[in-house]
Amino acid sequence: MLLEICVNSYQSAINAEKAGAQRIELCSELAVGGITPSYGLIKQVVEVLSIPVFVLIRPRSGNFTYSEAEFNIIKKDIEICKKLGVHGIVSGVLNENNTIDLQRTQALFELSKPMSFTFHRAFDCVPNPMEALEQLIALGVQRILTSGLEPSAEKGLDMLLKLNEKAEKRIIILAGSGINAENASKFKDAGLHEIHASASTVLSTKNNHAYFGNTQQTVSSVETIENILNKMHS
Repeated sequence: MLLEICVNSYQSAINAEKAGAQRIELCSELAVGGITPSYGLIKQVVEVLSIPVFVLIRPRSGNFTYSEAEFNIIKKDIEICKKLGVHGIVSGVLNENNTIDLQRTQALFELSKPMSFTFHRAFDCVPNPMEALEQLIALGVQRILTSGLEPSAEKGLDMLLKLNEKAEKRIIILAGSGINAENASKFKDAGLHEIHASASTVLSTKNNHAYFGNTQQTVSSVETIENILNKMHS
């Protein structure tokens, strides 16, 4: 089973590779579910890491229904990632009723080639996951990042199992949300081939200023990643 670490900084990316993760998803602002990281961060991570780097392309927090201007930003960010040598894109678009916006998602998938394309956790908003699964398979998308439509992947394990069985190896079901060393083996036992975790720990907040609210700096932990990998392989 492959472990993808969702990293929110350069240090998190370095820690993920050092600990033995097989791939990273690079983003910013995990507290809001992740948004597109900066050009400088993407460039530096791609230049330094030897493992595959996937990049989240999401122009803002909130829903996954975008204006024409926001959609153009997404496309420009994908083009930048392609030029920088990124290995994969993590993105996707929904309609206002939370069904998959097939036209726009297909446009992003085609624009991303030859990079791999993961449809992100917008999938967990869809009203009919089995229909959405078949639609994404038809588009040619390589994987779906999902918690099984529940707050955590562990709670959504039954749905993840159903999705994985229906996929029949036509698409990868990448389980994510709340995965840790204590539950990682459950996903392997369920027959899933890839899992996604942030493995985050909170750093010191002694320099926080009241003007910025109760913000916390987190980093992906080498020890936590190693613990997950050990449990996966035990």
